[in-house]
Amino acid sequence: MNQERIVVTGMGAVTPVGIGVDAYWNNLKAGASGIRAIGRFDPELLPVKIAAEVSPFDPNDYLPRKLALQTDIFMQFALIAAEEALAESRIQAKPERIGIVLGTALAGISTATEAQAQVTASGSYRVSPHLVTKMLGNIAAAHIGIAHDFRGPGYTLNTACSSGADAVGLASMLLKSGQADTVVAVGAESILCALMDAGLAASRALSTRNEDPARASRPFDLNRDGFVMGEGGGAVVLETLDHALRRGADVKAELLGYANTTDAYHVTSSEPNGRGEIDCMWLALERAGLAPADIDYVNAHGTSTPLGDRIETIALKAVFGERAGGVPVSSIKGATGHLMGAGGVTELIACIQAIREGVLPPTLNYETADPDCDLDVVPNAARKARVKRAMSNSFGFGGQNASLIVGAYEGQ
Repeated sequence: MNQERIVVTGMGAVTPVGIGVDAYWNNLKAGASGIRAIGRFDPELLPVKIAAEVSPFDPNDYLPRKLALQTDIFMQFALIAAEEALAESRIQAKPERIGIVLGTALAGISTATEAQAQVTASGSYRVSPHLVTKMLGNIAAAHIGIAHDFRGPGYTLNTACSSGADAVGLASMLLKSGQADTVVAVGAESILCALMDAGLAASRALSTRNEDPARASRPFDLNRDGFVMGEGGGAVVLETLDHALRRGADVKAELLGYANTTDAYHVTSSEPNGRGEIDCMWLALERAGLAPADIDYVNAHGTSTPLGDRIETIALKAVFGERAGGVPVSSIKGATGHLMGAGGVTELIACIQAIREGVLPPTLNYETADPDCDLDVVPNAARKARVKRAMSNSFGFGGQNASLIVGAYEGQ
């Protein structure tokens, strides 16, 4: 039944390598890096002084001035990405049949830390009347709904770094259960503040290559030393195929499978044998009705942490078996840094573009092979390839795992 098939009819992206899907994708293909010295706050007293910022960025170039003043930067990224996706989709549905699912890990953390710093410095608790609504995670989705009069189901979820991918997955569930005809799935994040820099550095999760920002994030490379904080937003418009066909929508791709699993092991480290990641990929394949041999490309979580990349390699080998060294597996975090809750959606968009254009985005800064990560990581340069189906993996703190499988739309 077409009611059970879910398709993508619009995409939007705000990333450190470009605002807008075209700019984002073209810069990914070109091997551009969005990682540089931090400009959002003064990192002088911090051990990590680099990040992947959306820069230059002025919200007033995209949003009404009043709305820009009322929103945290992660909300601004969400609004802008959603606007692009909706404009491309040209959705036609009753307002009560359009839903929103938004994923974010830390919501308005930047607003919260800035407000506390101002109170501490001034001794005054006179704060903005918009302080609370700029901090709350669900207000980003609320602003999208208000702007477009969407009155269907609305959810905001937090599954750490898999939040964006899980937003897409939950959106597909709402469609398949008949609760909506169209759902906008959004991932958005901006954690760039001194507190998060200090906290992640203390947990030894971050790269400390401050003198060479563009080469700091190096997924699967032997000399990787941690991830780089990133920020951004991504959005996709999902519909049932029946609904899309009835209105003559331009279908970009088909969402074939989704799965979520939990490691039940540790709050920061993945299970050492990749148990949860393996289960997640197998479940996504099963729900898509596919075998590992049907996947032409994997967009890896690949954060550039020594342990995480090794465990993901173990998991990929367990799923793809002897073919593991032959299926292309790249991580775009070498270019964008780690977009946290936004990554699952922006990386899904990269998979869709790979399918549509027959080009694989590269893993940047791959210089020295790691025998524990002996995969075809599409090193340093984009590659032409026929891609019919792609898998996107997102794994987060707490042992959160999400896998999405997307394919070329091949008609009814």
